Amino acid sequence: MTLFLIGYMASGKTTLGRAFARATGMQFIDLDFYIEQRFRKSISQIFAEEGEERFREIEREMLHEAGEFCDAVISCGGGTPCFFDNMDFMNERGTTVWLRASVDRTVHRLLEAKTRRPIVERIPREELSDFIATHLNERIPYYSKARIEFDSNELEFRRQIDEQVNRLRSLLETLQS
Repeated sequence: MTLFLIGYMASGKTTLGRAFARATGMQFIDLDFYIEQRFRKSISQIFAEEGEERFREIEREMLHEAGEFCDAVISCGGGTPCFFDNMDFMNERGTTVWLRASVDRTVHRLLEAKTRRPIVERIPREELSDFIATHLNERIPYYSKARIEFDSNELEFRRQIDEQVNRLRSLLETLQS
């Protein structure tokens, strides 16, 4: 089984993905990290040096490559589903799960994060909610193609994460039967 976790930044893709993979013995792949390791450059560097269009081509190639792994949980970048045939590929290759966090929870997570996201650094704090809501609404048509929609608001503490892992596991078992 290949599980693709999609959703907006700070929706919990890495947190839930890593915990789910650990609990199930699956391999965990963070697509952005995979790209950075492969190209020996940060995502920001690739954007700056080669532009977004080239980054999206690289992202698509690496998604297709990572999608060939078996028993993997792949945490995709927030924009991954929005380009090329990426959603069709993920839906054909495995199970897609849209992690959906509220705008308020997303803002909280982004402001509390130890490392700032480049896209958010340039947005004044008082405009962040509106920016996220607008950006998220643009992506909903892509995210909504996922086979499962999963509320990811409760991923702040170990107990919550464990509960969500079990909830996702149950949803997947139901889907497969």
